[in-house]
Amino acid sequence: MSNYIAPLRDIRFVLNQLVGLEQVSKFPGYEDATPETVDAILEEAAKFAQDKIAPLNIPGDQAGAKWANNAVTAAPGFKETYREFYENGWTALPCKPEFGGQGLPKLVSTAVNEMWKAANMAFALCPMLTQGAIESLVIAGSDKQKKAFLPKMISGEWTGTMNLTEPSAGSDLAAVRARAEPQPDGTFKIFGQKIFITWGDHDMTDNIVHLVLARTPTAPEGVKGISLFVVPKFMLNPDGSPGKRNDAYCIKIEHKLGIHASPTAVMSFGDNGGAIGELVGEENRGLEYMFVMMNAARFAVGLEGLGISERAYQRAVNYARERIQGPETGAKSKEKVAIIKHPDIRRMLMEMRAQTEAMRALAAVVAAQHDAAVKHPNEEERKRSQAFVDLMIPVVKGWCTENGIQVASTGIQVHGGMGFIEETGAAQHLRDSRIAAIYEGTTGIQANDLIGRKMAREGGATIKTVIAQMRQTEAELGKFKGGDFAVIQKRLKTGIDALSAAADWIVATYGPDVRSALCGAVPFMMMLGAVAGGWQMARSAMIAQSRIDAGDKDPFYPAKIATTRFYADHFLTRAPMFSEIVTAGAPGALALDEAAF
Repeated sequence: MSNYIAPLRDIRFVLNQLVGLEQVSKFPGYEDATPETVDAILEEAAKFAQDKIAPLNIPGDQAGAKWANNAVTAAPGFKETYREFYENGWTALPCKPEFGGQGLPKLVSTAVNEMWKAANMAFALCPMLTQGAIESLVIAGSDKQKKAFLPKMISGEWTGTMNLTEPSAGSDLAAVRARAEPQPDGTFKIFGQKIFITWGDHDMTDNIVHLVLARTPTAPEGVKGISLFVVPKFMLNPDGSPGKRNDAYCIKIEHKLGIHASPTAVMSFGDNGGAIGELVGEENRGLEYMFVMMNAARFAVGLEGLGISERAYQRAVNYARERIQGPETGAKSKEKVAIIKHPDIRRMLMEMRAQTEAMRALAAVVAAQHDAAVKHPNEEERKRSQAFVDLMIPVVKGWCTENGIQVASTGIQVHGGMGFIEETGAAQHLRDSRIAAIYEGTTGIQANDLIGRKMAREGGATIKTVIAQMRQTEAELGKFKGGDFAVIQKRLKTGIDALSAAADWIVATYGPDVRSALCGAVPFMMMLGAVAGGWQMARSAMIAQSRIDAGDKDPFYPAKIATTRFYADHFLTRAPMFSEIVTAGAPGALALDEAAF
């Protein structure tokens, strides 16, 4: 059984050579994020992921979190490791220094978070949700709330949750019915039930800060009548320490397909007189504030697809090297060889590798643009960067998580029958990966957001800018000689042309025939992800060739070019197919009467 090894060589390449960490570190406030400092952070993160978190992955899956008497106990080893995790400062990495954070760029935390998710997705979910809660409080919390909660949450001593979904609401947040009754002292009593609350209860910290959506008595119907409340598990004493138990309890945890060590709680508020909460920000603006948290979480969930892909790939490669079966095709010898020598195994491993590297590159580019949107000294550059981030976050979330499922499934196929047996660990990756395409808005919701809010609303302005940037890269490929680059250029052009045609169709169709446009939303999002991934892989290949031309003998560089060539041949070639589905697939999708299903 293989151990997780953080892919530091590729991570360093992406950060330093593809994205340009040195330029990001020049933004105001990021001066401490020098390549040397970041490299040391990556080294320590890799050690912690490999040595501390990864060994808990399979045992945590087997033992699971336990619920009894309205309380949850984390899987064995999680509590001790989480304490070491936050004491080492990992929870504070991207947070604001004024509340105790380290203030490092999102680009850096993205690389580190990939390692946590690859090592142990169930463990990584706890600090991920806390980070989202932190961002919401930073944006909308009062000075008192920030002082009371943020230092402990940023340090990791307390964790946070987001409580949106209800039994009758699902993804339709307009149907939220949890209620908040105002009290004479300015607080509110919260009543209602929330479901699917990740890490909604546990014993790893001495407090949990719940952010809860609920309606006040005077709230209008629909999404405009939802407010956000902070509801701690334990009320705070005057000195800020946890005091009286609040009326917010986990009444069960779900029995799930995967991530067994991550408790998915059913939370009940107010069964014993009312859970005490404080309004966050202004009344009836709760969904707006929660979307700050959800947007951060959507990007982070996309990294789960990347992390699972890396982990499944490593496990599959190790198995393929060790598993002896059949003679090598085309060889004179009839001696049995490791299956990694068989062409179809090589194809599957290359699929896993190429998709993973493309996801890593695209996620890092989006993270760096986020840093520019926040810190770049030029206002116009900030606006352009934010537009790119807004366009690409649903792609990172949707495309990466769908890829994660496919890559994990391919990993099982590489193992053959042993992949279906739990003891190899390959099956767990597929089980764990499946939730990521549902978390924080399903793939369909991400795709609808992409073509509606991010494209049709602005007439396709941002995606046209991105396509122009892709065409610039395609033109630059012509400067590099050799068969691989000629093919990569040809395939990238094919992908861009198909993407451009589909984007034009989406923008033109969304208004007059929104149902047809929405039928093509997911295929369009997957096409945009595939072509954007190929764009970044093409940039990577050019950088690699430049290093080779300069005399660098590192085998990493020819391998990057070979992986890009594979990606171009096997993924960019699918773009015309997606384009046909987008532009011509609606009639068949909508043809049957509901009764015919």
